Amino acid sequence: MSDMISADLVDLDLSVDTKEAAARALAERMAARGRVTDLEGFLADVAAREAQMPTGLDGGIGIPHCRSEHVTEPTLAFGRSARGIDFGAADGPADLVFLIAAPAGADDAHLTILSSLARQLMNAEFTDALRAVGDPADAAALIRGEEPAAAPADEDSAVGVSADEDSVATPAAASAGAATVGTGEREDPGPPGRPFRIVAVTSCPTGIAHTYMAAESLENAGREEGVEVAVETQGSAGFDRLDPAVIAAADGVIFAHDVPVREKDRFAGKPTVDTGVKAAINRPGELIGEVRGKAARGEVTAAGATDASGSAGATPVERGGESGEGYGTKLRKWLMSGVSYMVPFVAAGGLLIALGFAIGGYEINKAPSVTDHFVWTQADSWAALLFQIGGVAFAFLVPVLAGYIAYGMADRPGLVPGFVGGSIALTVNAGFLGGLAAGLISGAVVLAVQRVRIPKALRGIMPVVVIPLISAAVVGFLMFVVIGKPIASAQSAMTDWLNGLSGANAILLGALLGLMMCFDLGGPVNKVAYTFATAGIAVASPSDSAMKIMAAVMAAGMVPPLAMALATTVRGRLFNAAERENGKAAWVLGASFISEGAIPFAAADPLRVIPSSMVGGAVTGALSMAFGATLRAPHGGIFVVPLIGNPLLYLVAIAAGVCVTTALVIVLKGLRKPARGATAQGPGGADPSDRAPGAKQPVAA
Repeated sequence: MSDMISADLVDLDLSVDTKEAAARALAERMAARGRVTDLEGFLADVAAREAQMPTGLDGGIGIPHCRSEHVTEPTLAFGRSARGIDFGAADGPADLVFLIAAPAGADDAHLTILSSLARQLMNAEFTDALRAVGDPADAAALIRGEEPAAAPADEDSAVGVSADEDSVATPAAASAGAATVGTGEREDPGPPGRPFRIVAVTSCPTGIAHTYMAAESLENAGREEGVEVAVETQGSAGFDRLDPAVIAAADGVIFAHDVPVREKDRFAGKPTVDTGVKAAINRPGELIGEVRGKAARGEVTAAGATDASGSAGATPVERGGESGEGYGTKLRKWLMSGVSYMVPFVAAGGLLIALGFAIGGYEINKAPSVTDHFVWTQADSWAALLFQIGGVAFAFLVPVLAGYIAYGMADRPGLVPGFVGGSIALTVNAGFLGGLAAGLISGAVVLAVQRVRIPKALRGIMPVVVIPLISAAVVGFLMFVVIGKPIASAQSAMTDWLNGLSGANAILLGALLGLMMCFDLGGPVNKVAYTFATAGIAVASPSDSAMKIMAAVMAAGMVPPLAMALATTVRGRLFNAAERENGKAAWVLGASFISEGAIPFAAADPLRVIPSSMVGGAVTGALSMAFGATLRAPHGGIFVVPLIGNPLLYLVAIAAGVCVTTALVIVLKGLRKPARGATAQGPGGADPSDRAPGAKQPVAA
């Protein structure tokens, strides 16, 4: 810990008003010591982590943190604010701010020390001492564990952080149950003669801070309630599984997580409370009371016996979702699972093909195989190589789509029939629609096979032999003999209809696709439009209509972030400091065709930003189709403009949509009363005197 924080990384008079400014002030100290190589890149990583979940904790603590490739070694900076800074905690602003920077490849030892700090932040003596300390060197020493703030009454009240496992309950010790305490003095629904026992799992997206804070909070609450609590922390340094005997002896389970719990089936068959990681930090006593109540009523989770597939627990989609989701929600997630795995193949393959055309011309698709003819000094050979690599990548689109739709439904057993069904869809010319059908059918077939009761002696070969054999055969029969041909006919009819579009019909289609691209900014509706467009160009010789659709979709997707960037530039007083800062990044994101760059603005003001974006997107999509712009690359934004047909008019279409959205946003925001802190700007953005203490700020993306 001695090399992680020093006096020059401590600011006991942090005079800023926003969490973004606080992160910047502390990060600048890290950069001055050479711990951060790219300040803006690091702050973007911090903001991205903050967008996943605000890092404010009850008790006046803010703990922004991230893993970043711009960090050279694990580093901690500490700031103390007299005014308080809003980090999204329920009880108000934070006066203690810890910025934790971990390299992308930080070793387990450093991560364990950082997790120990996170645990100590749940210790009131530690935080009180930090509020009272008057010298930066003393504050750094206190955090390093060199100088306790008060003489500890016992081993559990030690103040400070140390790598010494005798002074801090490390994640491994907690996982093994070493930090569990129970007095057994209170009335308890557990078996007579012993206290109630709880096993818990905590995990958060980064796995550096909240994971371990939640563990410490649950353990402290267990001590107060006379309950034994054993916690398994699934953090960045990996996780040490709780002893199966400890799990078996537990009377209840608490899952406090914001990412899927690994090996969740180990805990099945017990009273279970499933919640977010911050609930365990802020109200651990309530969670303990809830699980005790479930135990008293005899409520348990479904038995976790291994099914016919040899796997237990929920499917990948269900593990990342909410309990009680309807079929429609699950169907959307299944489809999005397939699309999310397919998109990287689209981007890589499409850009390689586009580069091949750019270097060798549109006749490069007729070049012989580079395995038979490749001349190192000829540009055409390199163009043919790029084109043929891209073609191979494109050939995976439909099988990957089908395979991972089935995976989202039925986990790994769904992959074999999904990939087989997707490949058959290509063979029978059923295309993208055939891939969707194959994925859904494959998942359904596997789920049906898994419900068949079989002798225990045969269960070992089910996932390796029986399920792949039966499901692939059934899906293959359905795709070849039953539904493949009708879907191929429908695909052909749709293609013919698109090729026949012209005039008003094409313009209306462009407007519709523009509306879809801007409706949810990277969400399911946006992905439907994008996938529809990429499916049309995922062939060796796409039609002119398909390339027009791809151009319209990409142009419309660039509009929202570019418009928000322009709006924050021309009328910055309508936006708060965080939004103005996000506007700078939105220029690059929009130019790169990353619609998600507008999400911070839409999240803060959806009723004005989303409709305005949709109108601008519709204008751009319609104009792109009207101008006859074409595009073979599925991604790239302005960086692939040289590959666009009618590039100047294409840029005019984008500019028109951006101006329309910008104007609408400015008008709509101007009709409301300006937000506090958005009308006057000081050196740090919003005027501090014009903002109430603890006022909420929109989350930065």
